[in-house]
Amino acid sequence: MVTSRQEQILTTAAALFAERGFHGVSVHDIGAACGVSGPALYRHFSGKDAILSEMLVGISRTLRSGGLRRVEAATDPKDALDALVAFHIDFALTNPALIVVQEREWTNLDEESREAVRELQLDYVDTWVEVLRTLRPELDQRTARAAVQATFGLLNSTPHSARISADAMAELLTQMARRALLG
Repeated sequence: MVTSRQEQILTTAAALFAERGFHGVSVHDIGAACGVSGPALYRHFSGKDAILSEMLVGISRTLRSGGLRRVEAATDPKDALDALVAFHIDFALTNPALIVVQEREWTNLDEESREAVRELQLDYVDTWVEVLRTLRPELDQRTARAAVQATFGLLNSTPHSARISADAMAELLTQMARRALLG
């Protein structure tokens, strides 16, 4: 379980990593931005690598579990897809730093963390693929996965493309994602 202090550290580190890159940020920089000494961070994480690992593995867990919950709560496959799209758009619009860190700093994860992130992300993709194939049975597994991953590319572009209000961007992304997935 992540404590509120750990959450503060992770959020702060994400913003710093997104702005300056993983190697451009020290433990002391993170501590100063959190209002604590760098060494005080070691009470919560073993180092900067552990912060990055928890950040990316943790958000991958959150996406997978959140996606599964939305599908389970849905009344039908269309409702499930709408819920997944809304969930991911909300994530993308409220966590741009995490998206930047994920795309830029993946190679700085240790092998065990990379494997955990990869497995969690594939599970999340497969949740979407199952829903999509229910709605579009003509799609084979590979094509459905490609469509879902391309849609993620669209949705995850928000740190670079969100130039309008969050509500307007959410509506635009919703329309675009539905069209991309449902044709």
